[in-house]
Amino acid sequence: MAISLNDALTGLAEIVNEVTGTPLEDIQPGKSFVDELDVDSLSMVEVIVSTEERFDIRIPEAEAKTFKTVQDAADYIVLHAK
Repeated sequence: MAISLNDALTGLAEIVNEVTGTPLEDIQPGKSFVDELDVDSLSMVEVIVSTEERFDIRIPEAEAKTFKTVQDAADYIVLHAK
């Protein structure tokens, strides 16, 4: 079953909240992981691994490096989730 954009955004917000403690309401689609959500490189690895597990997808390192905003990651999930 395909994942909706809303489901991807909600799931990502929950993952970022778990990894960083950032309040859910602060995790918006246009927010930058690094500049606005203070996700450092180690935390980003945790976000990627949790995203892969939650959505049953594989995110190659080269692709993960292109994720600047929450929306970037959500778009990838929608395109690649089963």
